[in-house]
Amino acid sequence: MASVLAAARNALNRIVHVPESLVRRARRPRRRHRAAPAPTLTPQPHPAARAAGLVAVVLLGGWLGLLIVGNVRVPVGPMDTTMTLRPSLTGGTKINVSPLGALQLRSHIAPVRLDVNVDQLDPVRAQALVDHPERLSGLQQEVTRDVERGAADLALRSCVAVVSGATALGLAVYRRPRRALAAGGMALMLLAASGATAYATWQPKSVLEPRFSGLLTSAPSLVGDARSIVTEFDVYQQELARLVTNVTKLYDVTSTLPAYRPDPTTVRVLHVSDIHLNPAGWKIIASLVEQYDVNVIVDSGDTMDHGTAAENGFLDPVEDLGAPYVWVRGNHDSRLTQRYLEHLKNVHVLDDGRAVTIAGVRFAGIGDPQFTPDRSKVPGGDAANELAGARLASALREQKAAGTPVDIAVAHEPVAARQTDGDVPLALAGHIHHEQMKVMKYGTRLRVEGSTGGSGLRAVEDKYPDPIEASILYLDRDTRRLQAWDEIRLGGLGLATAEVSRHLVEENQPGATPSPGTSPRTSPGASPPPSAASPRTPSAAAP
Repeated sequence: MASVLAAARNALNRIVHVPESLVRRARRPRRRHRAAPAPTLTPQPHPAARAAGLVAVVLLGGWLGLLIVGNVRVPVGPMDTTMTLRPSLTGGTKINVSPLGALQLRSHIAPVRLDVNVDQLDPVRAQALVDHPERLSGLQQEVTRDVERGAADLALRSCVAVVSGATALGLAVYRRPRRALAAGGMALMLLAASGATAYATWQPKSVLEPRFSGLLTSAPSLVGDARSIVTEFDVYQQELARLVTNVTKLYDVTSTLPAYRPDPTTVRVLHVSDIHLNPAGWKIIASLVEQYDVNVIVDSGDTMDHGTAAENGFLDPVEDLGAPYVWVRGNHDSRLTQRYLEHLKNVHVLDDGRAVTIAGVRFAGIGDPQFTPDRSKVPGGDAANELAGARLASALREQKAAGTPVDIAVAHEPVAARQTDGDVPLALAGHIHHEQMKVMKYGTRLRVEGSTGGSGLRAVEDKYPDPIEASILYLDRDTRRLQAWDEIRLGGLGLATAEVSRHLVEENQPGATPSPGTSPRTSPGASPPPSAASPRTPSAAAP
């Protein structure tokens, strides 16, 4: 019995026994738990700032990608070229013909520009063309295939370049694969949108109006003369093939640039103005006369600065410029200046509507009614020029009635030249020291020339010196109508830059409807002028 009771007591002790460690833990005083500090919240950037940052990453990364790997080397005919896409605000195409210079074409409007660098002429392919000139006839198809293949390779490489560049930069900036991939996708979308914009605004005829720079300003025949441009250039591939052919010929003559050989049926008129006693003007004019084989020079005034007798010796080089010189008086030219020029050989002074025919083209002009060598503004000056322009217009109508219609009217101030609208196909002026070309209400085209003397001593008055500007006007010998013109722009005082821009008259663009001619103005008391949509009377200058 005693043993049973002992066993029961031991079992009870085991049931109610509490480990000593638990007892010690229970005897410890309870510690009060401190609240964990609240996590600090970092300020999140504004959504617009985040979007702007992402756009910056996309643009910079895409540009870096294009810069590093976004170019392709393409053989185009006998030349080795490198094609590249570059970010641009204006778009277009730039063809670098090293070491001769560059041609810029307004081929499209998009945030990307196509750069084509002519690296070198392959000697084997070039020699094959020299030995077998008949192969030039097949060069067009070869160039077309080469350009198409190069454009496809460039498009693919550019996509890879912008996506890789934007993704890599996004990963470096954000350190998040998802954000980096978003940057790459956004870059691809941007490039696709740019390509679609370029395709929608593509102008295949832009090669008809290139802008030359560098030594290529001495070789505008690179794209042909006015007549050949109109008759031979139809599509971009043909134009590019001709360009490649001529570049090939340029390299073939090594460093000797080919002379400009215009169409023999084209009359070439050099328009200059506002020389303002700059002796460099005569050297430039003489060079242009020789280079372009100019038939006649037209000076729309302000050859002098103060019109004094002491300045008359400045005019002596006019006799040796190599072409007849047509001149009208500007507001800085005195009557004394005019009389001096009248006694120089090869000079034709136009005033009071007097007309003269040179190289088959009939000119008429009037001198500026004001003489303001101190650059003062005379009250009613515009009214005086309007009256002078009206006198010129009256003389033009008299010439037409006599059966000797005038082809080109010349005045110094545009205010006077505008009064001839409807009475002559082309009017020339100067005075404002920057070039303009516009077709006026009744169909007369007004050409305002810049300063061929770079504004003379005034060149140093502004922050940048004024450029030296002149124009070559190409006229059809039969109709005496303007076909095209080259704008020549040389860097001003201390600047060594040169550009030549080729422009076509709108009606001479391939596929354009020929213009019916200049409509005569309505004289007082006559019926109102025809509307822009109504047919106009052909000019008397037409054949």
